Amino acid sequence: MTKPDKSGLAPRYAAYQLIEAVTGEGRLLPELIGAGALARLDPQDRARAQRIAMETLRALDRADRMLKPFMAKRPPLPVRNALRMGTVEIWAFGEAPHGVVNACVEIIGRDPKHRGMKGLVNAVLRKVAEERPGAWDRLPTPRLPDWLRDPMIAAWGKPAVAAMEEAHYKGAALDLTPKGDAETLAAQLGGAVLPTGSVRLADAGQVSQLPGYDAGHWWVQDAAAALPARILNATPGEKVLDLCAAPGGKTMQLAAAGADVTAVDVSDGRMTRVGQNLARTGLNARTVVADAFDFDEAGWDAILLDAPCSATGTIRRHPDLPRAKDGSEFGALIDQQEALIDHALSLLKPGGRLMFCTCSLLPDEGEVQVEEALSRHPGLTVEGIDTGALGVDPAWITEEGGLRLRPDYWPELGGMDGFYMALLRKPA
Repeated sequence: MTKPDKSGLAPRYAAYQLIEAVTGEGRLLPELIGAGALARLDPQDRARAQRIAMETLRALDRADRMLKPFMAKRPPLPVRNALRMGTVEIWAFGEAPHGVVNACVEIIGRDPKHRGMKGLVNAVLRKVAEERPGAWDRLPTPRLPDWLRDPMIAAWGKPAVAAMEEAHYKGAALDLTPKGDAETLAAQLGGAVLPTGSVRLADAGQVSQLPGYDAGHWWVQDAAAALPARILNATPGEKVLDLCAAPGGKTMQLAAAGADVTAVDVSDGRMTRVGQNLARTGLNARTVVADAFDFDEAGWDAILLDAPCSATGTIRRHPDLPRAKDGSEFGALIDQQEALIDHALSLLKPGGRLMFCTCSLLPDEGEVQVEEALSRHPGLTVEGIDTGALGVDPAWITEEGGLRLRPDYWPELGGMDGFYMALLRKPA
């Protein structure tokens, strides 16, 4: 591990490489970081590189708007990414232009194919730095790429999508699910209790250093993601299956309710982390590494299916997602969700409950799935949701009886992830 880089070049170069991998190779930040992309950096530089990469990806559209007047034509993507990163550092972070410009010039100078464009990078970023005060803030809120924006407008309309884009640009605070009393935890950490019972921290810092982490008094979980398990309302002794369980927040909620929980996920590495979190929180659940379709134990009182999806509801926290993807996987995901619903229903005992949920903003991965499941399975019903007890707006209940959450909800509280959930009852 290296010492902190006083020049700032090492974290900037690492951030640039992350941005390149996302926009050029379609890779996601968690995948890159998990594979060791920042492992050689000092912890302080690692955090800085991650912040630069995330905020640049979050503001790509705005950076492109600021850069456009200073370029006759768009340069190659690697050069454009250096310019975008430099623009965000100068204007969004308020970094000294001299250091930013020099670093970006050096970064392009390391690229044999594009080093001849060092002069362009130097000239353009110096012009960007000379823009009038407030120029950055006057630019429109960054827009989603058209491949995602168009279907979202079709589903929710332009004003709603614009509000979601505002929420995406603001990013997300840190939400915690308390193992005990929410008010007590909020007081200990200087947070606020949300209407749904999660605790929100505006400026959390290093998560593992927060009071109560080692003791397992809480776990990180967006407020929206905490609601499916609450709606499922597992009771002590119930036999409950958490299908597609990783990263395990819902598994811990079910275990904390006293249910007899089995968590299934196909990823050995992710399931190892689930086991570690269960141990840290002192909660018990059986963990099984298996493909959901290969798991055939039946007779469950309740099943929670957080199905693989586009994850478009998590862009507040994952600004890399719309830049790494192009929507080409949507069809396969929708087919997989349909098959998973049918498989889960086959494992439920008669009269059992199935919580189906996805962290998606697309109705085809939520409302439409439930409507079609009802048509495929005679006697299947949607259970009502007590919005008052849950702490959500009754207007968020959808026509078929599910709960639709969006990033633009709770704007005064800092928003939430986009999520869809519905509680299905198998006929007795």
